[in-house]
Amino acid sequence: MGSRLRVALIGCGFWGFQHARVLKQLGVLAAICDINEDLSRQIQSSLNVPAYSYATILSDKKIDAIVIAASTPTHYSLTVEALKAGKHVLVEKPMTMNVKQAEYLCRLADHHRKTLMVGHLLQYHPAFVTLKRIIKEGVIGQLHYIYSNRLNFGRLRTEENILWSFAPHDISLILSLVNEEPIEITAEGSSYLNRENYDITITHLAFRKNIKAHIFVSWLHPYKEHRLVILGEKGMLVFNDGLDWPHKLSVYRGHIEREAGITSLIKTKAEAIEVPQKEPLWCENSHFLECIKNNRRPITDGYEGLRVVKVLEAVTQSYRIKALEV
Repeated sequence: MGSRLRVALIGCGFWGFQHARVLKQLGVLAAICDINEDLSRQIQSSLNVPAYSYATILSDKKIDAIVIAASTPTHYSLTVEALKAGKHVLVEKPMTMNVKQAEYLCRLADHHRKTLMVGHLLQYHPAFVTLKRIIKEGVIGQLHYIYSNRLNFGRLRTEENILWSFAPHDISLILSLVNEEPIEITAEGSSYLNRENYDITITHLAFRKNIKAHIFVSWLHPYKEHRLVILGEKGMLVFNDGLDWPHKLSVYRGHIEREAGITSLIKTKAEAIEVPQKEPLWCENSHFLECIKNNRRPITDGYEGLRVVKVLEAVTQSYRIKALEV
């Protein structure tokens, strides 16, 4: 591997273009690929980068790594081919559509000694990085409850339902904060536009030490909302990605007081927390490159992706059980 990494992008849709833009800024974008030639030509023209077939990219010894932003059902097969060809891989979420495939990708990456990273973008968001540090410092005390709302109106996916499309980010964040897998999972979903796909889901997670969480996702919501709330024994943290940078992260130092058998709720106003203004996707791709160069495991490596897929699969099974009961 030379001093400068060379990375190819697979998938030139909306999010693929964002990856291409950032990789170009980082000076590592070597090629792009998409089965839709019109999309390939658009990026080829706007970013002045060659468009190749996937077979050509895999056989090119000068290409060190591949970013996969193609449709979800193709993630597994594209990643398998890339790892077998000796490429490092950053694959978008969800990593795969089932646990068995995710487990195999982890083993394959280990066997070929290649970096496998999953695009759980919000783990690299400066607001979440700051939030984790604050929790570690004990500012809000012991965690009690976590909830997230990831809501929008459209855009609809046909390859996966709202759970698999929206919730991987939130599952990844919650597992990172609690630092363990849930011991109990229950969920419910509703289908209105397509009987085969859920449009709205609510997932409940229970962990040891009486920590609980829920995730509400919908693409039938009148307005966009990306909000994560963490309740602790000494206060609460709110990460609202829909707000401007100075207001994305806030702490509420309200807490519960018990004295002489009387319980009181002490309420305080929000205090904004300063967050570095860095593009999360730039942070994510930079981390991928650093891990390759320094032979380090990514924060969201294959095994982290596997844990998220385990929860997604368990939630899906919970839906099926409820349907059978009805």
